[in-house]
Amino acid sequence: MIAIVDYGAGNLTSVAKALRHLGALVEITADPIAVAAADAVVLPGVGHFASTQTIGQQGLTPAIRDAIASDKPFLGICVGLQWVFAGSAEAPETAGLGCFDATCERFPAGARVPHVGWNQLEITRPSRLLEGVRNDAHVYYTHSYFAPVVPETVATTEYGCDFTAVVERGNTFAVQFHPEKSGENGLTILRNFVRLAC
Repeated sequence: MIAIVDYGAGNLTSVAKALRHLGALVEITADPIAVAAADAVVLPGVGHFASTQTIGQQGLTPAIRDAIASDKPFLGICVGLQWVFAGSAEAPETAGLGCFDATCERFPAGARVPHVGWNQLEITRPSRLLEGVRNDAHVYYTHSYFAPVVPETVATTEYGCDFTAVVERGNTFAVQFHPEKSGENGLTILRNFVRLAC
């Protein structure tokens, strides 16, 4: 079973629909016990980074941290990617999980914010999550802050600067774009995650 974490800030229904379309057994839950019992965890997110405070308030942080520490497949989406970094300039008082040692930043002056629409991936190294996705594939974004490129970055996108589009370490994956809105490329990515989860 794949647990989709419900902390009140995600495209839960559309992510669940896409995963079920691919044959996955999915539960949308805010219950730490259900998250801990799941075979894999998905953390979607849209909106402001401060919304991730709810993850801690609901007691979900230990369950997610333990899932990642045990190398259970984990997928962060959009704000879910930003949360696995140390934090974000969007809400400096809100800590991220700190799996990746960098802080998310606002796009530089001159870049139209938010970054909304289709943009290209530059795949920078082999990735199990991106298997079958070609370099320069288009995916769908909507965000105002970004994670800088780190050693675990496996794909970048350029929008005023290069930023992390996909990060991967062990079975911990996160994407800044919305795979559930990214057509066949997004379905390929979600299919790869389902295979890893099952």
